[in-house]
Amino acid sequence: MGKGRVLVGWIPDLPVLASGARSAEAVAVVHRDAVVACSAAARAAGVRRRMRLRVALARCPQLHVVERDLAAEMRAFEPVVRHVEDTVMPRLEVIRPGLIAAPARGPSRYWGGERQLADRLVAAVAELGFPARAGLADMVFTAALAARAGHIVPAGADAQWLAPYPVGVLGLPRLTELLTRLGIHTVGRFAALPENKVVARFGAEGAAAHRTARGQEARPLSVRTSTDEHTVAYGFEPAEQRLEPIAFAAKAIAEQLHDRLAVAGAVCARLEAGVELADGRTLTRLFRHEGRLSALAVAERVRGVLQAWADAGALDAGGERGIVRLVLRPERLSAATGHQTALFGERETPEEVERAAARVQAMLGHRSVVRVELGGGRGPAERVRHVPFGDVDTGRRLPAGPWPGQLPAPHPATVFPTWLPAQLTDDAGQSVTVSGRMALSAAPAHLVVEGHGEAKVAGWAGPWPVLEQWWDRARSRRIARMQIAAADGGAWLLVIEHGRWWAEAHYG
Repeated sequence: MGKGRVLVGWIPDLPVLASGARSAEAVAVVHRDAVVACSAAARAAGVRRRMRLRVALARCPQLHVVERDLAAEMRAFEPVVRHVEDTVMPRLEVIRPGLIAAPARGPSRYWGGERQLADRLVAAVAELGFPARAGLADMVFTAALAARAGHIVPAGADAQWLAPYPVGVLGLPRLTELLTRLGIHTVGRFAALPENKVVARFGAEGAAAHRTARGQEARPLSVRTSTDEHTVAYGFEPAEQRLEPIAFAAKAIAEQLHDRLAVAGAVCARLEAGVELADGRTLTRLFRHEGRLSALAVAERVRGVLQAWADAGALDAGGERGIVRLVLRPERLSAATGHQTALFGERETPEEVERAAARVQAMLGHRSVVRVELGGGRGPAERVRHVPFGDVDTGRRLPAGPWPGQLPAPHPATVFPTWLPAQLTDDAGQSVTVSGRMALSAAPAHLVVEGHGEAKVAGWAGPWPVLEQWWDRARSRRIARMQIAAADGGAWLLVIEHGRWWAEAHYG
């Protein structure tokens, strides 16, 4: 949220209220087989957020289950946001439906103090028939937690206020499990750990949580001030009045935005969605992003806001009707800190895998569990990078290509970290050499690889030349590769450099 104090307003159980279910019922709003919100009657029966649906039904058989509709939640919440903007403060962020945040310094002076500001926010939301609570602190995270109890955290006291809370409030299940196993049960004890040790053991995700526990923003300060270069837009000709095409366009340009930020190695703390209307007006809404919203989630939020604007008549207030341009503008960019995805090819790494990997890292070290990142290069070792689980690949990566002379499939099963000394000889026992024109001095007959014994050569392919960075004398390399099939069923990838043979990889 930037420097200064932060005000957060919270409407409890908004997903339940937006579902249209009766408040007296035991209601659970679910997404992906997990409870995301529940009514007071459901909580009285033992249902809790993040609980699996089958467990919730076991605790409350009469539970009324509703599938989450994020667009409906945005439609229900948007009138509240507009009312707060009109009556309390002019500019705020939507963290998620039911939760808003805004800088408190200016509005608190206007309303006579932080307590008066919080009370005014709660009263403004109540005017539309919603119960609300408000909290203030130095960080968005602390203010959101304080809003649940309606507290105002004194300036500079975020870390002290958070200290008694269990580490589970940090919202990272695998980190919580690890810390609990290590005997660290409170946020205060976690904050007391040395920062360098936290980074080494828990990676980027743990480092961000550690900053939060110490009362600092989880992400580092923005390294860019101009974000117009990453702004994406979609024009409609003629002006579009239907919401479906606009929502589809929102998803497309959201994917384009994410791609741009990924190339820049950045994430945005918040995202401004705006529409330019045919009558010349512009409507905007700010969403909290922090690198966590997928393209589909952005599209759902845009769709919900547009529907709310349409229901309120805001889109038809002028003469001409329709939307001529949709714009997504990222704000407060910072360096990407390593949200973990795609360990085994899925879009999101399963929580069970994350927990298991984190346990192994806790026992054996942060680099004990790695994921594979593919890149460019001609040899098999050059095309693969091993990145610790939970980190972003910040190392030097070769471009995707094209790479003339790249080793074709099938790829070797084992690539040696260091080439193994080898000998390739003919029937007379003489070393086989390769001329400058890639001609063999004799047919290979015997192969000896250090640590793997001797084998007769049954067949071969190559040699293939590799001449790289010839313009740089210090870094230039001239080698040739051969594939050797041994009579014992094994197969090898050999390299000859300066007349000496090496085993680079093994097949099978």
